[in-house]
Amino acid sequence: MKPDRDFAWKLFREYNESESLVHHGLAVEGVMRHFAVLFREDPDKWGVIGLLHDLDYEKYPEEHCTKVREILTEQGVDEEYIHAIASHGWGLCSDVEPVERMEKVLYATDELTGLITAAALMRPSHSVMDLELKSVKKKFKDKRFAAGVDRDVITKGAEMVGMPLDDLIQETILGMREVADSIGLAMAE
Repeated sequence: MKPDRDFAWKLFREYNESESLVHHGLAVEGVMRHFAVLFREDPDKWGVIGLLHDLDYEKYPEEHCTKVREILTEQGVDEEYIHAIASHGWGLCSDVEPVERMEKVLYATDELTGLITAAALMRPSHSVMDLELKSVKKKFKDKRFAAGVDRDVITKGAEMVGMPLDDLIQETILGMREVADSIGLAMAE
């Protein structure tokens, strides 16, 4: 089965209650949809994969990227989706290597959305709408800022996608702007 957005959202909410994880899932979904359009791919498919990528993280953190295979297999989800989701943790918590462009984008942008979120929250606006590339690059270089974000994964991911790091960061910011309201990073009125 190729899950649609409604199915993915219900399943995601069944396994995730944390507001920060929900916002992260929505951010990655938005970014994946943005990149799908950029690469002339299916934004619905890419978005569903982005939304479900951390499906197992809240309830099964020690089995992250492993338990998701079991959950999605039980739901009858196509292997293509399962492989893509499991591959985002390659080298961290998964031995599933990202091979398709969609998988490489997910791998590259998952950690990056966390860095961008942290950078946006440090701004007076607490928004991604006025966040600029140079601000994120400055935070990227400061290893103490958002120390849990693996910069090597982001750099390696950019190489895998075939994009300069600056372009990957800029496009990820733009993707997050498209969903700023739903991830709590819109401008205050």
